[in-house]
Amino acid sequence: MFGNLPLLALQQYWFIIVSLLGSILVFLFFVQGGQTFLFRIGKSETERTIIVNTLGRKWEFTFSTLVTFGGAFFASFPLFYATSFGGAYWVWMAILFAFVIQAVSYEFRTKASNFLGQRTYEWFLFINGLLGTFLIGVAVATFFSGSQFSLNEMNSVRWATGARGLEAVLSAFNLSLGLTVFFLARVLGLLYFQKTIDNDNILTRTKKALLYNAIPFVVFFLTFAVWLMLREGYAVNPESGEVFMEPFKYLHNLLAMPVVLVMFLVGVLAVLGGIAIGLLRDGGNGIWFAGPGTVLVVFSLFMLAGFNNTAFYPSACDLQSSLTIQNASSSHYTLVALSWVSLFVPFVLAYIIYAWRALNKKKIDEKEMQEEHHVY
Repeated sequence: MFGNLPLLALQQYWFIIVSLLGSILVFLFFVQGGQTFLFRIGKSETERTIIVNTLGRKWEFTFSTLVTFGGAFFASFPLFYATSFGGAYWVWMAILFAFVIQAVSYEFRTKASNFLGQRTYEWFLFINGLLGTFLIGVAVATFFSGSQFSLNEMNSVRWATGARGLEAVLSAFNLSLGLTVFFLARVLGLLYFQKTIDNDNILTRTKKALLYNAIPFVVFFLTFAVWLMLREGYAVNPESGEVFMEPFKYLHNLLAMPVVLVMFLVGVLAVLGGIAIGLLRDGGNGIWFAGPGTVLVVFSLFMLAGFNNTAFYPSACDLQSSLTIQNASSSHYTLVALSWVSLFVPFVLAYIIYAWRALNKKKIDEKEMQEEHHVY
């Protein structure tokens, strides 16, 4: 089946899979977003324990999805992986550090041998929620704004700045997406609290915080979206492979792919609808609108970055070093082998759905924290 597909079809297939994994990852950032409210909403030790444990039931989903996303990108587009991680390693090291301290914090926060103290690990969770979401948003923004790298004939990467990727935070455009992802994660975290926590004090503070975080999220998202539609983009000549700057490239991509346009608009409406439900109604169902909406919007942005003859990892200092789906992928043989493995993805998703529902049969409350043997 897969062996009969042309190379371009396999390249597009795997870019879609990687984009879907990245989109699900951004939705799962509600864990990181929720962690940033440990001290704002969790006013007592008991309330913080409730918050940590409702998020602790899902943090491994986020971590495993991040690893799967990185692994799939490495296997299917190794030149991107080598260029980005080999060149912009300071920003990726900062991101990985933020996620390592998250894993350590959930495992050791309440351990008897916790010599750093419970509060230290709670601050680690806050740092993970802040840096993890913001820096990944900034890194993804470079898919549209470009990075400071060049490649020689042997594809050896040279980075133009000593900051090694951290210079991306100096771009206002990159910052707009970084802050969008940060506030989106916080909004999703608050909506998740409404769905999974049974504590009147926490829920009262959650609804108030939702309004204060939804406003900056909408402002930064609109700033990024309008800026993206109006800026020049990195277009690729399909015949020669030459990369050139095209005015309104990403707007052209959106209009040229009606399915992506529909997904983007439906996703935006779903996210806004989820926020409205969280603000106006009780019951906690806003996450089931905002979550899928997030996946649709982020997936649409990945499609704009890589499809319709576009360089998905462009170089701002050497246009012809920019990476495309065609020049950054693995061989036909490797992509075929990976594609057979991808057939197991539906089974993995089915297990995730089963585990998710099993862990959320009832809302978490103070009584459960007192009776539960395993507490994060």
